[in-house]
Amino acid sequence: MAWIKVANADQLQNGDVIGVHAGQAHIALYRDDDSYFATDNVCTHQYALLSDGYMEDGCIECPLHQATFDIRTGKAQCAPATKDLVTYPVKVEGDDVLVDA
Repeated sequence: MAWIKVANADQLQNGDVIGVHAGQAHIALYRDDDSYFATDNVCTHQYALLSDGYMEDGCIECPLHQATFDIRTGKAQCAPATKDLVTYPVKVEGDDVLVDA
């Protein structure tokens, strides 16, 4: 694992989610208030990009079947998803958002 720059802090407004790559990992990068979080970008239920989903109250909703996941822990919140997402540590240095992937 290594810290990889994936975005500039100003690329995300509060409540935004974007898809980024860190090495081979496909990551959904979230901004909730002034905190940043990162999870796998693919839903664990069926292939869909979570970065195309809807984020609200610290959860991301899959655009395909409305499974939801906690963006802080990756925990699956409801059916049809039963498997949690992988999460990644995030840090901000200056204007750079880095993920340990």
